Amino acid sequence: MYRVSFHPSGRSVFVPAGTTLLDAALRAAVPLARGCGGDGLCGRCGLRVPDAATGLPPETADERCAKLRNRVDTELRLACRVRVRGDLDVHAPYG
Repeated sequence: MYRVSFHPSGRSVFVPAGTTLLDAALRAAVPLARGCGGDGLCGRCGLRVPDAATGLPPETADERCAKLRNRVDTELRLACRVRVRGDLDVHAPYG
C-alpha cells in the first residue's frame, strides 16, 4: 500500500500499487474534474506532481497526446492515466 497525499487539502489515502491517481483522489474525497469518466479523453484531471516523485511512471505517448489535444499544461499529469507505484505528494487544483 502506498500513501498519496493531496495538497493543499491535506487529505491522504492509502492505495494498492497500480491504482490510478484519479481513483486515489476519489477515495480521498478530493474534487477532481473528469468529464470523460476516466478514459483519458478530456484532459480535465490534471494534477501537479513534483519532478522528484519516484512513485510515478513516466508519461506515456497516449497521455502526451491527450494533453496536447486538450491544451493541458505540459507540467501536469492526467490522474486517470497515471498509476501509483510509490508514495506521492500531489497538488490538486480544487483543494
